[in-house]
Amino acid sequence: MNIVACIKRVPATETQPKIAPDGKAMDPALAEYMLSFYDEIALEEAIRTKEAAGGEVTALTLGPAEATKEIRDCLARGADKGSLLTDADWHTRDNRTTAKALAAQVTALGAEVVFCGRQATDRDNAAVGQMMATYLGWACVTDVIELTIDGQKATAKRESEAGIESFSFDLPAVITCQKGLNEPRYAGLKGIMAAKKKPIEESAPELAENMTEVISVELPPARPEGRMIGEGTDAIPALLEALRSEAKVL
Repeated sequence: MNIVACIKRVPATETQPKIAPDGKAMDPALAEYMLSFYDEIALEEAIRTKEAAGGEVTALTLGPAEATKEIRDCLARGADKGSLLTDADWHTRDNRTTAKALAAQVTALGAEVVFCGRQATDRDNAAVGQMMATYLGWACVTDVIELTIDGQKATAKRESEAGIESFSFDLPAVITCQKGLNEPRYAGLKGIMAAKKKPIEESAPELAENMTEVISVELPPARPEGRMIGEGTDAIPALLEALRSEAKVL
């Protein structure tokens, strides 16, 4: 089976963000980067599908040349090869542009199933997987917490506000992955060494024009410093008054 795991390079969670000089994005030169959390789940499910059904897993991303670091991480965990759509302005692309570029590459790779994280942990849009499926004309199931693939047939369960929903569908399909679907593996020393020999293909993406534009980005205001109300039970009345009149949470 030809399997694609779409991944994204995102700022590390401990990064202290700074605004770029143009005021429209976070300064990419000042951040440490990592593999998006939900994409780790997508990659793990892609590898498990390969282990169960045979085939090959390609880790695919749109990003800068430096995103080979995240792809090597995927290769060390068990992906067979990487595909990097090199774009120095990747962080300015909207969901539509990103989805169209990924869909075109998925077609070129001849994939039968695509796994994505339910959302990227930088923008939290939860839109690219669904858009990509639309451009491909494939089935799409989102927020999957349980999956079974048998040949070209599949069943999935997803969480919704109404409860657990179950779906049956045919491949090809795009599946976005939610927490609970699996427990992502770590890269061992053997995998890290093997990843150095696995291929990463770099190519220019087919980019559509953005339909949206970021006008400005601002950091949230700094939190006010905390203060001590008092000590022990004697401080309770003053604390309650502060929560009512100042914090306005009571």
